[in-house]
Amino acid sequence: MANKNLNFSRIVAGVMNWGEWGSNFSPKECLRFIDQCLEAGVTTFDHADIYGHYTTETLFGAATNGSSTLRQNMQLVSKCGIKLVTPNRPSYRIKSYDTSKAHIVSSVERSLKNLKTDYLDLLLIHRPSPIMNPHEIAEAFAALLASGKILSVGVSNFTATQFNNLNQLIPLSCNQIEASLLYRYPFFNGILEQLVTNGCMAMAYSTMARGAFFQHPPHESVQRIRFVARRLETKYDAAFDQIITAWILKHPANIYPIMGSTKIKRIRSAVQALSIELTREEWFMLWEAAAGNEVP
Repeated sequence: MANKNLNFSRIVAGVMNWGEWGSNFSPKECLRFIDQCLEAGVTTFDHADIYGHYTTETLFGAATNGSSTLRQNMQLVSKCGIKLVTPNRPSYRIKSYDTSKAHIVSSVERSLKNLKTDYLDLLLIHRPSPIMNPHEIAEAFAALLASGKILSVGVSNFTATQFNNLNQLIPLSCNQIEASLLYRYPFFNGILEQLVTNGCMAMAYSTMARGAFFQHPPHESVQRIRFVARRLETKYDAAFDQIITAWILKHPANIYPIMGSTKIKRIRSAVQALSIELTREEWFMLWEAAAGNEVP
């Protein structure tokens, strides 16, 4: 049975940019960043087997070196199902999705070995495949849960219908989705409402709109958002990124934002945003600024 009572930190550290795809941390630098996250109260780390062309989980494992003390104080999330063309997987000839039972099970076993841990707190199917068989996915999840290699199961980037089809076969704990002021589709396509109804976790990536909020020159929509945010920054004595994070946190789905930054000040700033409680009107002021028009 999947565990829906996930004891995760509300702010999640995303590791995608820690290795070859970003800051290229050494194991020592990685361990230092892990310690800093834990000190800030961020105990949940979001992985995927493909990150760093299948190397970032190994980097993380080398940094923690199987420390039982560290493992007891953190939660590890990982994702599988995407096959990348890379020298690290010479048998993969084309980018594709594989949600077969054999691939899911073998991916988890490899992730456990690379992370130097006995279990994952949460396993997600990274993306829905157009030829996925929900019965086969459920069978793989059930076997992994029974073995204790994973404690909870979920999905990432699934539509409400796709989530429901799998959730009917095995209880899911989470749907990890993209969501931000500049990517508002989950707020009206039924995904977040479904998670609220089912009591499942909503985890969101790219809440800073893939860096669009900080690009120069800023897009017209970002200029409007910043104009509104300035008044809120003064009211709440907060930085711009904290106002944006507070907007995400306001939703009744209790969204868990994934912070992909490799700068600890950004992680700490996100944690501080937890104390900001925007009013409903302020939330809609930011929505209107992003959309460029008032709600219907």
